[in-house]
Amino acid sequence: MIINGNGQQSRKCILIADDDADDRELIKVAFEENAAEVEISFVENGEELMQYLHRQGKYKEEAQYPSPSLILLDLNMPKKDGREALRAIKEDATLKSLPIVILTTSTATKDIAKCYELGVNSYMIKPTNFADLIQFAGMIYSYWFNTVQLPS
Repeated sequence: MIINGNGQQSRKCILIADDDADDRELIKVAFEENAAEVEISFVENGEELMQYLHRQGKYKEEAQYPSPSLILLDLNMPKKDGREALRAIKEDATLKSLPIVILTTSTATKDIAKCYELGVNSYMIKPTNFADLIQFAGMIYSYWFNTVQLPS
C-alpha cells in the first residue's frame, strides 16, 4: 500500500503497456520472483492504455482495473504507439503527473531524446535475459515504491 496525501492507503499498481504477450508474462513473473507487493495490470497498445486511464470501455471498474502508481510503456506497439501515448498522457492535466518509464528494445538516440522531451521519467532498455529481468523488476519496485514519493 501507498499512503496518499490524505493519509489514506491506496493500492500499488503498475500498468504495463506492451503488445508482446511473452514480454508481459515474463515481466509479471519477474515481479513475482521479487515478491513485489504490487498489482500488475496490462494493456496491449496505446489506445487501450488511454481507455484504461480514462476509465472507458471495459476499463470502467476501478476495483478490477486499479489506477496505476507507475506505467511501464513500450514504444513500438500497434494502433497508438508509446510515443503517441506518452504525449497524450503528458498533455492531459489529470494524467500528466503519472510516472512513466519507457521499457523498450530501442537504443536509438532520437527515441531517447524524444521521450525525455515529451516528459518521460526514465528510459530503460528491456533486459535480454530472465536473470537481468528479475534484477530489473526488483530495482523498479524498490526505487518507485520504497525510495521515491509518488503522487497520490
